[in-house]
Amino acid sequence: MKLRKQVTVCGGAIFCVAVFSLYLMLDRVQHDPARRQNGGNFPRSQISVLQNRIEQLEQLLEENHQIISHIKDSVMELTDTGAVSPSGHLPFRSANGSWVLPFDGRPSFVAVKSQDCQVAVDNHGQSDLQMLDVYSLLKFDNLDGGVWKQGFDITYEPEEWDKEPLQVFVVPHSHNDPGWIKTFDKYFLEQTQHILNNMVLKLGEDPRRRFIWSEISYFSKWWEGADKQKREVTRKLVKSGQLEIVTGGWVMTDEANAHYFAMLDQLIEGHQWLETNLGVKPQSGWAIDPFGHSATMAYLLKKANLTSMLIQRVHYSIKKHFASTRSLEFMWRQSWDKSSDSDIFCHMMPFYSYDVPHTCGPDPKVCCQFDFKRLPGGRVNCPWKVPPKAVVEANVEERANLLLDQYRKKSKLFRSKVLLVPLGDDFRYDMALEWDQQFSNYQRLFDYMNAHPQMHVKAQFGTLSEYFSAVYKAGGVAQGARPADFPVLSGDFFAYADREDHYWTGYFTSRPFYKSLDRVLESHLRGAEILYSLALGHARHAAMEGRYPVADYALLVDARRTVALFQHHDAITGTAKENVVVDYGARLLRSLIGLKRVIINAAHFLVMKNKEFYRFYQTEPFLETDDRRATQDSLPQKTLIELDSTGPRYLVLYNPVEQERLCAVSVLVNTAHVRVLTEDGQTLPVQVSAQWASPIQMSSEVFKATFMARLPALGLAVFHLYNMADSPMTLRSDTLLRLPGAGVSARAVDPLPVRSQQADPQPFFITTQSLTLGFSGTTGLLESIRLKDDPQEVKVQMHFLVYGTRPSKDKSGAYLFLPDGTAKPYVQKEPPVVRVEEGPLFSEVVSHFQHFQQTVRIHNVPGADGLSVELSTAVDIRDQTNKELAMRLVTDIQSGDVFHTDLNGFQMQARRQFLKLPLQANFYPMPSQALIQDSQHRLSLHSAQALGVASLESGQLEVILDRRLMQDDNRGLGQGLKDNKKTVNRFRLLLERRDTGNASRLLAKLVAMFRSLLPLALRRGGASEMTDSGAPAFPSLLGHLTGAVLNHEVLALPVLPKKRGVPQLQTFCPLREPLPCDFHLVNLRSVVSQEDPNSPSPYTAMILHRKGMDCSLESPSLGFNCSTTQGQLGVSGLLRGLDLQLLQPVSLTLMHSAPPLANDSSVSLNPMELSAFKLKLR
Repeated sequence: MKLRKQVTVCGGAIFCVAVFSLYLMLDRVQHDPARRQNGGNFPRSQISVLQNRIEQLEQLLEENHQIISHIKDSVMELTDTGAVSPSGHLPFRSANGSWVLPFDGRPSFVAVKSQDCQVAVDNHGQSDLQMLDVYSLLKFDNLDGGVWKQGFDITYEPEEWDKEPLQVFVVPHSHNDPGWIKTFDKYFLEQTQHILNNMVLKLGEDPRRRFIWSEISYFSKWWEGADKQKREVTRKLVKSGQLEIVTGGWVMTDEANAHYFAMLDQLIEGHQWLETNLGVKPQSGWAIDPFGHSATMAYLLKKANLTSMLIQRVHYSIKKHFASTRSLEFMWRQSWDKSSDSDIFCHMMPFYSYDVPHTCGPDPKVCCQFDFKRLPGGRVNCPWKVPPKAVVEANVEERANLLLDQYRKKSKLFRSKVLLVPLGDDFRYDMALEWDQQFSNYQRLFDYMNAHPQMHVKAQFGTLSEYFSAVYKAGGVAQGARPADFPVLSGDFFAYADREDHYWTGYFTSRPFYKSLDRVLESHLRGAEILYSLALGHARHAAMEGRYPVADYALLVDARRTVALFQHHDAITGTAKENVVVDYGARLLRSLIGLKRVIINAAHFLVMKNKEFYRFYQTEPFLETDDRRATQDSLPQKTLIELDSTGPRYLVLYNPVEQERLCAVSVLVNTAHVRVLTEDGQTLPVQVSAQWASPIQMSSEVFKATFMARLPALGLAVFHLYNMADSPMTLRSDTLLRLPGAGVSARAVDPLPVRSQQADPQPFFITTQSLTLGFSGTTGLLESIRLKDDPQEVKVQMHFLVYGTRPSKDKSGAYLFLPDGTAKPYVQKEPPVVRVEEGPLFSEVVSHFQHFQQTVRIHNVPGADGLSVELSTAVDIRDQTNKELAMRLVTDIQSGDVFHTDLNGFQMQARRQFLKLPLQANFYPMPSQALIQDSQHRLSLHSAQALGVASLESGQLEVILDRRLMQDDNRGLGQGLKDNKKTVNRFRLLLERRDTGNASRLLAKLVAMFRSLLPLALRRGGASEMTDSGAPAFPSLLGHLTGAVLNHEVLALPVLPKKRGVPQLQTFCPLREPLPCDFHLVNLRSVVSQEDPNSPSPYTAMILHRKGMDCSLESPSLGFNCSTTQGQLGVSGLLRGLDLQLLQPVSLTLMHSAPPLANDSSVSLNPMELSAFKLKLR
């Protein structure tokens, strides 16, 4: 109590000083006669000084507030767990019924500097086009535009090009899906290899010919089988500029469901392959088929040193609007970027598709006549009934003028007199005949146009970068710079509609089982990369590289390429044929098994106390994996740890998160009598609970043991498990079954008690030290959340609903969401069986419905793990027909029509619910998070898998969990979605309060109000201010951590029993000091050897992300010490036991290098910045 009084007095004194200081400052401003005479127009120099002083005051207030609140939290934790406990160290129940656990006595603090929160305060980037504003402006009326159905009539004057001729670049291309209707291997065997073989032959016939290629997954496979001569010819074609590699990713990634870790990893994999084999660095991005486009992809390309990019699938109304304002080419800027550092030049294709009929100009009937693969006698023809004609001397004038008319009309939509005309389609140029047809006929047309100056056109084959270079040259600017008067755009391009009200929002959820498996694999890949790099570094440091399984690198390479392949826009999207999905699934499972092997091998080496006793045997693993999957479409089964009375079993826990972690860990054991000890022999509290074989039947052979563990950042901790008589630290769950009828009963398994009662409509509650949850007595579904010290509960009602599909011709399918109206409540005849389980470490409520099982769990753990609600929804709709299951959260948060969703787990994007749009248009991708907020609260739903989300009413969030659809939606797949699996969707629900209750916070608000007057003063002085109504939200620090613990679970790795005993093990703490808590280690990736693609080089790539944070929400104790450093990180002292021999900044995909830094240098990142560094560790 004495300490608490001291803290209060100290805080009060600081508060008074701060108030007095602000009073003097305001008084000085108010009474300065010079300012009164200027009528409020402050001199700019004085405004600048004033701004600096206010920022300093804000920083002092911020630090004062954080120090006081976190000292208070630490005192409360010590008080709760020590002084009140009858024994001083045993678990006990508090007066409100919640359990209080013995804490390890380590107080924690959060010290976030106010400058590290500025990105969320000053988050209005400057742009001419903000996509949320564009959506507000447009009518989306879909008027008939004539020959360009979705556009308008284009006219021009013939003399417009007299002074500056039109430059036309026709860019031949072939779009190769790495799996869709056929598997990746079948496509390659039957089509892709022939395209590339013909490319080598046919480009060599005429140096004027050009071709571009995108998918390195196919190119690398072809390269493996190509002979030396083909490889040499290919290198020459690249060097001469006839062949351009565009984007250079492993695939043309989906941009809606993909997480930025995987988007970047597939880009690195492609670029590293190119650097090793072709020595080429891509300049331009090419994304013609992803179903909508994300600003995250633009940022990744920019940071990979690409200068330009192209996109295609954008809502037809947006294309029409941009075409009418000649804004189809723009600088794409990140919405949080207040400078122009993130700008990348972007070209949006104006018409319906990327095929030939929709790329030469506005009239597809005319353009189709210039797709010479459709010449009469071939297998494809023109739907408009006018076939192409071979170009001969007799018709070349008429043909050239007809085509030039289309070129001119298309050019009227752009600001320069340089025109891009793609020439290709899916899997084109697989026959030598098509190469001859297209190139020969077009060359005759070009020759005629170029030979007639009166046509004022220069036409040629070109690559994508040749086109962009010509645009920059015409604008008189450097490569990648903004030409004069070209607009700046921020935002993204979701949701996509290609015609009518056909919104491609179904694929945000399609095949959620594989979306979930993908994220599991990504987390394992990142964890394996980091552990492998650390183990290899320590093996090299100890001169033990020859004894470590370095060959595991091949497993990493395989997994990188599997994850990369699955980011393809027909893979993670769930839009491939069933047999192709099985092929993807088999690859995912194979790579997951390989990654688990990499992890257990690295962990084995790193936890050995004496490395001299380290022995690696390929056939005798030291550790078991945490779980197993029987088949590619089955759910994981946790590994059972068999305890006996002969001695302990050892358990190694891996924490893949870059912060220390205080969390509840659950493992399966074969006995209810279990004791858990730390490495140094301290007994931990354990909650023993049943493993349920059915809603009312316990298993008599398998039990769940849950204990609280403190784990080092990116480290490995060792625990001892014993089968022995209970200690006071072993407690059992209290289980109550709420049954729908009197005829149902439950049977307990000794020594686990179970009670049962008939369900009643009265709400019931479960409680921890941080949270109280209320539930419906009838359904067992969540109804309310109350935060610690908050007298008012917040309504958070969970509902399950069902969407049907339209009865008309157009129905929902793998791509499209075409519902038959608003969702209807999910109903079943019998009320569900509801199981309520309470204990010292976790409490949970499980509701068993016919088509889903909903689990709501809270952890009674100090810190981040105990501050959010864990949701798990096991869905099985395999007996449904044309139904989509949705989970809706209904709250009393006054969010209006605005909500936020994440883009690729990297950034948040503001959304608005538009009544002028159909219901399906208001759904957006949610790869990892969605939130609603008002002036008092924020509710964030964090997701471990990509799903579709909407906020259809104020205070609501709605997620589509699974879709079963019996028909194709006419987008080329030719199948419905009938291969559903039993799928577990995992979430974390985080309710946060706005931080307005602290006195220093109130003062800070006064400062902010005064600060807001400065722009007004500047405007009076003549300055203008651009606003951005689509300003992004940023997660709080707790929000970032919540997403991290959800997506990077602790891996529990049991040590296999050894006949000769287990050598001494120790905890592995790789970091000498923790990372600043706004830094995320995206990857620590061993760089591939230039000599052997399955071996590591001496170098490691460290990829860092500095997260943007919102500090306006309450910042409770996180369970570990957390501080920020204004973006500074000292790398040389970061890794314990390793020497840093090289620190070199590189581009994001490692292709471009800056000069090395001194080894003792600090690196600096701005908020939201992604940066990569090449390290040499020894």
